[in-house]
Amino acid sequence: MTDASFADGSENPLRLRAENRDDLAVISALIQDSVGQNGETSWQPKKHRFALLLNRFRWEDKATANKQGRPFERVQSTLVIDGTLKVGGDGVDPADKEQVFSVLSLAFAPSEDSGGVLSLILSGDGAIHLDVECIDVTLTDVSRPYIARAKHEPHHPIIENPE
Repeated sequence: MTDASFADGSENPLRLRAENRDDLAVISALIQDSVGQNGETSWQPKKHRFALLLNRFRWEDKATANKQGRPFERVQSTLVIDGTLKVGGDGVDPADKEQVFSVLSLAFAPSEDSGGVLSLILSGDGAIHLDVECIDVTLTDVSRPYIARAKHEPHHPIIENPE
């Protein structure tokens, strides 16, 4: 079996930009269950830019894959957050370039000005927190889709009463 291509499904690579919370919710949904590695992140303080390379589950292709009875796909994507003033985190060791993480969602906590804290919520209670001037996020697919190693779609248990 060969890897898929965007031409197979007559789809184009994603290139999306978020400038508000509604836009951010769309990107958050598309990067859910993406896998990244510390060594594939870049903090450029002079440019006020934080970027990371993700192996993104193609949620937008899930229904078509099910209908056609073919494997699910992933694609390499860049997530770029411009206007980043400061980077911090929980449960992530920036010095460990081999550390792998899985993204659950993006969250934004506004401050009194147009800025705030943009957080990449990671599995295992981890997070990458970015102090940002505003919401300025770009998601771009940068590779051809490839067959996901896992034969099933990512899923998360539903917790009825978390306490």
